[in-house]
Amino acid sequence: MPAMLDDLIAQVLTLEIKLLSCRARLEADTDGEALHDLRINIRRLRSLLRPLRDLPAADVLDDAAHEVGALSTPLRDLEVLVVELESHGLVQLAELRRQRVRAGYTALLAAPALAQLFRVLDAWPQLLRISHREGLLEKPRKSIRKRLAKDWKRLEQALADPAHDRHRLRLLIKRARYGSEAYPHLVDVTDKTQRLLKGAQTALGKWHDRLQWLAMAEQEPDLAPRVKAWSVAMHGAEVRSDRVLDKLQASLG
Repeated sequence: MPAMLDDLIAQVLTLEIKLLSCRARLEADTDGEALHDLRINIRRLRSLLRPLRDLPAADVLDDAAHEVGALSTPLRDLEVLVVELESHGLVQLAELRRQRVRAGYTALLAAPALAQLFRVLDAWPQLLRISHREGLLEKPRKSIRKRLAKDWKRLEQALADPAHDRHRLRLLIKRARYGSEAYPHLVDVTDKTQRLLKGAQTALGKWHDRLQWLAMAEQEPDLAPRVKAWSVAMHGAEVRSDRVLDKLQASLG
């Protein structure tokens, strides 16, 4: 079995251990970062799998990871909102939503999707070895490098588009950043570009948070006291993200 596939299995096993730890932290309710860390490790897992898409062993694990990620997204949005409300002294509004967060933890931990993810993770090393024996993994290094290059090309094209979609750019930046971290020996990215990717992701994340909170406020009138501030902050985040995106585009040119 190629050394690259052995390394891939080792990375997935490492991520499985981290995900198990995150699950235990959620069960014990030990800290406020357990869900965030769970989502980061799911993203890293999917970044490892993305260049292997169309391979059944990779697709089944990616599907399981995607389902848990999608299930946890609204819960993470609510977590971030609670911190925002608390930071502005809106304790009662925060506590009402913290109760929903705790209920969300319970629901996520009991979700069939989470159990399925760990079942597939347990079986995955053997699934990958079977795929290799059946000849489904020919020249994995070349295939992975080609697909990673396509992700970077899409990002460059999106950055060059004057009417760029911030939602799509945020996704493309995540793919490029986590893909380069998953396969550092296959992607030649400077430290400066990595910093700009992280900065752009952070700036777009702040913009996205305000956008989400404003959407929530349309359905939850008790959030009205923060609407004006969020609107101003969202505009500021747009300006800051555009500056970082300009620098990122220049670094890729």
